[in-house]
Amino acid sequence: MPPSVPPDADPAVLLLSGGLDSTTLLAIARSEGRTVHALTFRYGQRHRGEIEVARRVAEAFGVAAHVVADIDLRMFGGSALTSDVAVPKDRSSEDLGHGIPVTYVPARNTIFLSFALAWAEVLGAGEIFIGVNALDFSGYPDCRPEYIAAYEHMANLATRAGVEGTRPVRIRAPLIALTKAQIIRRGMALGVDYAATTSCYDPAGDGAACGHCDACQLRRRGFAEAGIADPTRYAA
Repeated sequence: MPPSVPPDADPAVLLLSGGLDSTTLLAIARSEGRTVHALTFRYGQRHRGEIEVARRVAEAFGVAAHVVADIDLRMFGGSALTSDVAVPKDRSSEDLGHGIPVTYVPARNTIFLSFALAWAEVLGAGEIFIGVNALDFSGYPDCRPEYIAAYEHMANLATRAGVEGTRPVRIRAPLIALTKAQIIRRGMALGVDYAATTSCYDPAGDGAACGHCDACQLRRRGFAEAGIADPTRYAA
């Protein structure tokens, strides 16, 4: 069970997709005693089932508030997640580690963090949590440490609290230097039920994971390397 948090504890905004990484991130934030305000996006993603998963995860961890923001990135397309472009399947480990795949959604984390920054200003929150990872990831440019550092710098130039120096904003990315196996072990130690999370980019109609997209491959490899049984429900 998440720890009890007093109502006047410092608020934090956390980006929550209902995936393995963001759920672990939420467990970490709650273990630190943070009053979490979770933010999920309905952005036209083909794997929109993650939104309901995020709702259940937020409820399970007792967040102070959970907002689902609507922005339709399908108007731009440019990604297999927001257009009719096929999701790549069964890419080799070498391919997974090189280049930027078509599942990259242009400027997605910049857009998400901007919404989070606006909410943080309203709440008077000094921290924004994001579950980006620079090791076991698919080559996305907005998951790198230099990107997070640059965004934090920008945020403190663009907000009242940052300019006045009353409460600088920190972008917290505690998973950024961890392997997927390390993330899973950390989450297990914090009581995360990974069967209740979803990672698949191209799930079946009943929500079963495809088992072949980049996200599924990284998830499966993470559990194998962690020596922990993968509880994910995969399509036959």
